[in-house]
Amino acid sequence: MRKNSCIILFLLLFTGMSLQAQAKKWTLRECVEYALKNNITIKQTDLDNQIAAIDKSDAFGSMLPTVNGSASHGWNIGLNFNPVTNNAETQTFQNTRVGLDVGVDIYKGLQNQNRLRKTKLGIIAAQYQLDKIKDDISLNVANAFLQILFNKENLKVQIEQQTNNEKQQQRTQELVNAGSVPRGDLLDIKATVASNKQAVVIAENTLFISKLSLAQLLQLDDFQNFDIVDSDYEVPESETMKQTPEAIYAKAKEQRVELKIARTNLEMAEKDLKISSGAYQPTLRGFYSFGSNATTAYTNPFFMQLSDNKSHSFGVSLNVPIFNGFSVRNNVQRSKVALERSKIAFSQQELDLERNVYTAFKDANGALNSYESAVSALEARTEAYNYAKEKFNVGLMNAFDLNQAQTLYVNAQSEVLRTKYDYIFRIKVVEFYFGIPIIQN
Repeated sequence: MRKNSCIILFLLLFTGMSLQAQAKKWTLRECVEYALKNNITIKQTDLDNQIAAIDKSDAFGSMLPTVNGSASHGWNIGLNFNPVTNNAETQTFQNTRVGLDVGVDIYKGLQNQNRLRKTKLGIIAAQYQLDKIKDDISLNVANAFLQILFNKENLKVQIEQQTNNEKQQQRTQELVNAGSVPRGDLLDIKATVASNKQAVVIAENTLFISKLSLAQLLQLDDFQNFDIVDSDYEVPESETMKQTPEAIYAKAKEQRVELKIARTNLEMAEKDLKISSGAYQPTLRGFYSFGSNATTAYTNPFFMQLSDNKSHSFGVSLNVPIFNGFSVRNNVQRSKVALERSKIAFSQQELDLERNVYTAFKDANGALNSYESAVSALEARTEAYNYAKEKFNVGLMNAFDLNQAQTLYVNAQSEVLRTKYDYIFRIKVVEFYFGIPIIQN
């Protein structure tokens, strides 16, 4: 009995935990934060950051001395020169040699230094690119989140309308039984109820697809149980919209990563030109070499021979480029072309950012006007629909005209919801350009 009680208690706890897990509803902040941690594109871009760090390590390493050790052991059979007497002898002996070579670039046209500066810029550019991807994903998540909210509200409207039509069908049935309205009105109402049921099914499917889209954006496997918090977002009073487009653009030029990426790419192109131009200049390299050898042709002990046969050499080597088949000149010309492209890309990015800011600002104002117009239209359609129901109830309007008034009323409700969430998203885009994070409010 006690064992059975324990089993029942465990099942109840497990069931409760499962229901609690399934009942989780995501907020916008949770969706954005989860996407930024788990999105595949972000993970791939983060690997680019690691490659940029490795490139920097390579560039730094090229400025350090190179040190290489060597060792060899060989057998000489037959006629060979005796390393001791330097005479040709026919005998077999073994020879061992060890060495150490050190080299360092003293001057290389500042190519190594400029290459290091370029890799540092590459790390900055990779981080900017990661930030841009995070911004894009945040906007996509916010848009998908608001789309779900709209679809939820729209489903409520369709269900509410279906309930009202079913009540209207019952009322019409009573009027038909009493002989107050013709039977054709009842058939029209039944057709309307059937259409409403179809509209509810379509709204449910649309809601499911929007949830699936956001769940996939978050890389969630269990999209069947995915849902968001049923927040009733009010139309915001945005302080950013009180700014001028010029002020928003000026702020965006300081903060938006698109422009920072283009500027950093321009600086990297300038470093490439300096690197390629550095090949015109002479290079000076210092070297040091140590070596020793021992042989069985000599009777002294092995380590004594290594000590006695030590040799050192050091010095500098100068290399002056005179003619290299136009390779240096062509590399410089390519760098100049790449630099001009980067300048054009930077200018184009400024124009794109300006256009995007002004477009976002105009779209937000247009969305507000659409929302306000939709609200006014809904108020009028509500009064018209209520008046139509009153006329129908007293026999002054047929079912077809009532259905027309009802359809216009439902469409007006949906349009208010659509324009409302569209305006909320447009506001977030403008605030985004102004430097306000998506999940701040």
